[in-house]
Amino acid sequence: MKLFDKYSSFKLLLVSLISAAFVVYPNISCLAFDLSFLDVFARKLHICFFFYRYAFFTALFWILLAINLRRLSDAKIKKRFLVSLLVTLAAYAFYVGLSVTCYHKSDCFGSVLLFQFFVAGILSAIAGHVSLLYLVQRKKEQEIEQLKIENLQSRCDALANQINPHFFFNSLNGLTALIRKKDEDKTLEYVNKLSDVFRYILQSDKKGLVELEEELQFVQAFRYMMEIRFANKLTFSINVDEHQRNLHIPVLSILPLIDNVVTHNTIDSLHKMDVSITLNEANELVVSNPVFPKLTPPVTNGTGIKNLEHRFLLLMNKQIRINCNDKICTVYLPLK
Repeated sequence: MKLFDKYSSFKLLLVSLISAAFVVYPNISCLAFDLSFLDVFARKLHICFFFYRYAFFTALFWILLAINLRRLSDAKIKKRFLVSLLVTLAAYAFYVGLSVTCYHKSDCFGSVLLFQFFVAGILSAIAGHVSLLYLVQRKKEQEIEQLKIENLQSRCDALANQINPHFFFNSLNGLTALIRKKDEDKTLEYVNKLSDVFRYILQSDKKGLVELEEELQFVQAFRYMMEIRFANKLTFSINVDEHQRNLHIPVLSILPLIDNVVTHNTIDSLHKMDVSITLNEANELVVSNPVFPKLTPPVTNGTGIKNLEHRFLLLMNKQIRINCNDKICTVYLPLK
């Protein structure tokens, strides 16, 4: 609770001094007039009594505010007024006794003084109640913010989980082709790379944004599987400077794009595919590839790109850009 941090005592004192000055303002306004009718000794005594009154109200506000803000931090308004009234009456009795004893000319029973004590009690109770309302509101706002974060995380997890089954079946197809060729060395290496890729994918549910370096390392492991699967007819050209790889990007942003390339294009000896990954001046990751449309368009629901768009909006509040024509398709992924 910020009201009770290491500066709380100073804050209470400052508020008490200001509140006391507000309450004794009638005495301040009449001080010069009262002194004009007194001799030198009486003036000094009157001034001392004025500062005593101011100090007394400062202490009273300190006590009342401390009670309302600390002891009665979650009390209802009726209880606050009752406790503040009792403390104020006790303080008034003490003030009267001390004042009559030390300065018999004091106006201990005047209407102005009674009103000042009444205002002190009311203001302190109201301050405590306002503080309670503020804390309740802040708690509600924090709970709403936490719910938003949890909802955002669950939505991102759901989107990331859409990738895993689709990628899994495609990877098994590549493994099946190697097994049929009975190439044990390549099959073993393929399985090792597949293990690295799946480890990264399975750990993605614990991540939101990752450094571009981490995502590109994943692509390096993934590219081996793709080159084996398509017999080096699918290659990757990655040109991103080392000092720019500390920028951040949503995890698994490149995988849907590669999968989209494979799904929608013919890749064979006559249509060799090279996927280019670069960084432009606007700090956007540019993923581009030539377009070799399949004779029979694949049946897809566009989940991969929609997934990617939603994750960028959720995690970065930014939109990806897609620019495709008959020769080349380019996707721009904003980084931060």
